[in-house]
Amino acid sequence: MPSPKKIRWAQLKVGLMAMFALTVLGILIFLMTGERRFFARNAIIYTYVDDSAALTPGSPVRLNGILIGKILAVGLSGETTPNRVIKITMEVDEEMLKQIPVDSRAMITAENVLGSKYVNIKRGRSTQTVAPGGEIPSLDTREFDEVVASGYEVLTSLRSILRRVEDIVGNVEAGRGSLGKLLVDETLYQHLTGTVAEAHKLTQALNRGEGTVGKLIYDASLYQKLNDTVARVDRLVRDVENGQGTVGKLLKDPSVYNDLRTTVDEVRKLMADLNAGKGTAGKLLKDEQLHRQLTQVLGRLDTTLNRLNAGEGTLGQLLVNPQLYESLNGASNELHQLMKDFRANPAKFLRIKLALF
Repeated sequence: MPSPKKIRWAQLKVGLMAMFALTVLGILIFLMTGERRFFARNAIIYTYVDDSAALTPGSPVRLNGILIGKILAVGLSGETTPNRVIKITMEVDEEMLKQIPVDSRAMITAENVLGSKYVNIKRGRSTQTVAPGGEIPSLDTREFDEVVASGYEVLTSLRSILRRVEDIVGNVEAGRGSLGKLLVDETLYQHLTGTVAEAHKLTQALNRGEGTVGKLIYDASLYQKLNDTVARVDRLVRDVENGQGTVGKLLKDPSVYNDLRTTVDEVRKLMADLNAGKGTAGKLLKDEQLHRQLTQVLGRLDTTLNRLNAGEGTLGQLLVNPQLYESLNGASNELHQLMKDFRANPAKFLRIKLALF
């Protein structure tokens, strides 16, 4: 049986070995993360922005996308100058300061629209580099905020569109709507199949030259007639362009155009005279007194016609009294007979009497 001293010594060695293993493991993990070099010297630099854009301490600091440090602090600077409201303190590898020219620009960015944010330094071209405790000018972060806001609006719209698409797909799968019935309704499918078959028969008939459309496609005589018609139309258009015929002269002959223009001017002048109340027609359109006189004449003529229709006066009796008509007709016949007798024997009606005083 081992002595208590040996047991304590064995326990001490086990503890020391465990502590050594944990220390080595921690060093390896630290080195494998690649955040910084072991025993590397760090330097503090600053930048100022207008808005922190939810940047937090511990966020990475990158130089053209390469990790060179981390954010130590983000807070208000106490200044009111634009783009200098927020002060960002950065801890970077001192050796990397030699790779940061003084004309470099720092900006807050993110791995994606909704990803974690970090400070990315865009390397400048100056030969002078940033010293420890120096300041790196920053770009305006408001553009980044606008991009994030627009990206959020796009995602919201996309989510709404996807929801509507999902509803449409559900309705189609359930057989609702025209498209859904087309997919699941057997009757509609059969009707569509029949329509396709009829269209196939129609196509075959056309290919055989049957029907009007088929003859139009395959009948050479119909094509020739159509070609002749097109040729006549072409000749007609050519004659019109050459100024032949009435339409051609109307298009090409300036005298016809001048006559037509003169006629239009005369018509325009006539309409102006009518609107001005000149001439009989103009006074008839514009003269109120002539209008009243014409209205009175028409009124009296209407009254006279009413009296004639009522049988008043000789003309009225003549229109409505058959007895007067018959009497006039008889008198006319007797006068006709008298004139006939007079022409036949005028001596019977003419006597000359001579007397001496």
